[in-house]
Amino acid sequence: MLTIILLSIACLGATSFLSLFVGHSDRAALAVGTVGSALACLAGIAASLGALIGGEERSLRSAWPLPAGELHVALDALSSFFLVCVFLVSGLAAVYGGGYLRPYIGKRRLAPALFFFNLLVASMAVVAIARDGILFLVAWEVMSLTSFFLVTFESEREETRRAAMTYLIASQLGVILLFVLFALLGRGSGSYDFDILGTVSGRTTGITTVCFLLALVGFGTKAGFWPVHIWLPEAHPAAPSHVSALMSGVMIKMGIYGLLRTLAFLGPPPVWWGAVLIAIGAVSGVAGVVYALAQHDLKRLLAYHSVENIGIILLGIGVGLLGQSQGNAPVAFLGYAGGLLHVLNHGLFKGLLFQGAGSVLHGTGTRDIECLGGLYRRMPTTATMFLIGSVAICGLPPLNGFVSEWMIYVGAFRGGSTLPTGWAVWALASVPALALIGGLAAACFVKAFGVVFLGEPRTGAALDAHEAGWVMRAPMLLGALLCIAIGLWPAGAIRIVAPAAMFLGRMSGAIPNAGSLSAITRVGAVLLALVVLLGLLRLALLRGREFSQAATWGCGYAAPTTRMQYTAASFAQPILPLFGPMIHTRVDEQGPDGYFPEKAHYEEHLGDVAGERVLLPATRLVVRALSRLRPIQQGRLQLYLVYIAVTLVVLLVWQLTGVGR
Repeated sequence: MLTIILLSIACLGATSFLSLFVGHSDRAALAVGTVGSALACLAGIAASLGALIGGEERSLRSAWPLPAGELHVALDALSSFFLVCVFLVSGLAAVYGGGYLRPYIGKRRLAPALFFFNLLVASMAVVAIARDGILFLVAWEVMSLTSFFLVTFESEREETRRAAMTYLIASQLGVILLFVLFALLGRGSGSYDFDILGTVSGRTTGITTVCFLLALVGFGTKAGFWPVHIWLPEAHPAAPSHVSALMSGVMIKMGIYGLLRTLAFLGPPPVWWGAVLIAIGAVSGVAGVVYALAQHDLKRLLAYHSVENIGIILLGIGVGLLGQSQGNAPVAFLGYAGGLLHVLNHGLFKGLLFQGAGSVLHGTGTRDIECLGGLYRRMPTTATMFLIGSVAICGLPPLNGFVSEWMIYVGAFRGGSTLPTGWAVWALASVPALALIGGLAAACFVKAFGVVFLGEPRTGAALDAHEAGWVMRAPMLLGALLCIAIGLWPAGAIRIVAPAAMFLGRMSGAIPNAGSLSAITRVGAVLLALVVLLGLLRLALLRGREFSQAATWGCGYAAPTTRMQYTAASFAQPILPLFGPMIHTRVDEQGPDGYFPEKAHYEEHLGDVAGERVLLPATRLVVRALSRLRPIQQGRLQLYLVYIAVTLVVLLVWQLTGVGR
C-alpha cells in the first residue's frame, strides 16, 4: 500500500507540472489538473484505507543528499487515518474545483492555481508519511507556501493580499517554533529520525515539557487554536471556495496530526497535558462559535466554525490524554476515537458547507448574508446539501457530527466516574463546554440557513440566482451521503478510527467498548423514517386540493417587503450581548431626531478580541522594540559586507576555541 501511496503522490506532482506545461490553454490545464488530482486521490483513498483496516506498517529508507536527515517514509495507523482524510477531502475539492474554476477560463491564468493545488495535496500526504524531521519540515513548508499562493488567486483585491500576508506571517512564526522543537528533539539523539526520537526524547522530563509547549503553539498556529487563529478567518474567505474547503477540511488538521505525532514520541504524557488541551479546546470552541454568530460574510462565518470544531477535537484529545496518563484504557480510547472521528467528520461537513457557500457565490456573485434570501427555490440542490451540512456541524442526529461528539461525551462522563477526583473534574468540564458549543452552533446555522435560503430575496443578486452545474453538485452530493452514512452506521466509522486511537493510547488487544452504537443506528433510522413519512403525509393531504404560493412569513399582510424580514444581525442580537467581553464591538450610530426624522444610521463592527486586544498590541510592542535596531540598517552595501565579515570572524573564533563542540 505504501508503494501505491507514493505513486499517488508522484502522480499529483507530475500532473501539477504538466498543468503548467499546457498552461497556454486554460481548458487543457484545468482538465489535466482536475483529472490527475481526482485519480491520484482515488488511488490514495483505496491504498490508505486498505492499510488502515489491514493494519499495514511498512517503512522505506533511501539516501538523502543533504547533510542532515534521510529520506525515510513509513505507514502506521495514525498516518493511514490522516491519509484517508487528506485524499478523501482533496478528491472532492478537486472535482468541485473543476466546475468552480470554469467561469474563469479566458479571464485568468488557471495553470498556477492547479499547479499549487496538486502540490498542496502532495505535500500534505508527504507530511503524513514522513519519518524524518528534515523531510517533515520541508513538506510542511511546501504545504504552507502552496496554500499561500492559492489564497492569492484573486490578488487584485486588497483584502485578499492582506489575508495572504497575514497567513504567511502566521505560518512562518509557527514554523520557527517547529524548527526549535526538532532541534531540541534531535539534540539528545543526534538524529532527526522519528524512530530514534521516540526512544530518546521521553527520558528527560524538562525537555519533553518544553517540546510539548513548542508543539502546542507551533502546530496550533496551523490548526487554528485560540488565540493563534487570527489568520484563519482572513485566509479562508479570501481563497477560492474549493481551496477554502481543502484548507478548512483537511489542511488545518495537519496541525492536529503534527501535535499527535509529537505526543507519540514524547513518551508517557503527564496528566496535566490533558487538562491544558481541554482548557484550550473549550475556549477555542466557545470563542469560535460566538465569533461565527457575529459574522455577516457566509465564508467568514464558516471559517470561524473551523476554530470551533478544532476546539471540539482538542476536547476529545484532552479526554484521551487524561485516560492514557491514568492507565484508563476505555476513557483514553473514547477520547482519542471521538477526536479523530471528528477530524474526519469535520472534513466532510465543512467541505460540504464551503462548497455550498461557493455555489451561492457562484450563483449570486455575493457572500454577504444580508444581501441574500429566498435561494431555496432557486438553488434547491445547494440548499438541501447546505442543510445537511448544517445539521451535521451542529452535532444533531442522525448525521456524522453527532457520532463523534457523542463519543467525546461518553468518554468525558466515564472519565468523571472513574478518574481521580482532581482530574475527573477536567473530564467533566468538557460536557458543559460541548453542550454550549452545540447550542450556539445550532443558533448560528438557523441564522445562516434561514437568512440565506428562506424568506424572500433581499437584492437583485439573490433574485437572479441560479443553480451550480453538476460538476459542482456531484461532490456535494457525495459528501452529504458520507455524512449520512457515518451517522447511520457508526460501527463502521469506529473500525476506521480504532487503529489510530489505539496507536495513540498505546493499547493492544480487543477494541474497548465504545457504548451502544447500535442504538444510534436505530434512533437515526427512526428519525429518517419519520421525515419520509411526514413528507408522504404532506403529499397525500395536498393531493387533489388547490393551493397557492405566497410570500414567506407574509401572514396575510397584503404588501410585505424584504425589509420586514429578520436580518442576520437580528438573529444574533439576543445572544451576542451575553458574550460581550469576548467580542470587540464598535458602533457607528446616528439615531432618529425629531418627530419626523429624515434619516437614521446604525452600523456595528464586531472584531476579534484575540487579534485586536492581544496579538495586535503585542505585535506593535515587538515592532517598536525592533525599531531600535534600525540604525544598523543604513542601506549601504559596504556596511553589510562589514557585518558579514564580522560574523565570519566570530564564528571562526567560536569554532577554534571549542565553544561550539
